[in-house]
Amino acid sequence: MAVQFEAEVRQAPEVAVLDLHGDINAFAEPALTAAYSEAEAAHPGSILLNFGDVHYINSTGIALIVGLLARARAAGRPLLACGLSQHYVEIFNITRLADFMTLFPDEQSALDQGAPQGAA
Repeated sequence: MAVQFEAEVRQAPEVAVLDLHGDINAFAEPALTAAYSEAEAAHPGSILLNFGDVHYINSTGIALIVGLLARARAAGRPLLACGLSQHYVEIFNITRLADFMTLFPDEQSALDQGAPQGAA
């Protein structure tokens, strides 16, 4: 049974954090796009996708993440990820998403290492 997707945006120093919940599939697109736009509007140094409460990502969900990556790259803003299960870390490596975004095991590691140069 699919778990409805939700996303919330939080601001950390120099980083906007998107807390992702549920399944990332075609039904996630409106909420994911809206949350990313909200995060981007704050002009953070980088954006962190927190996958800690994501249960499932299908191929359409991967395509949505690729779209976010394209937006981030166009803006010159690093896109980071944390909280992925080992299975999805492997998927991100196989699809080469990990070549274009830094993966962290947890949010604190991402916040400690993922802030842009010169950030506190």
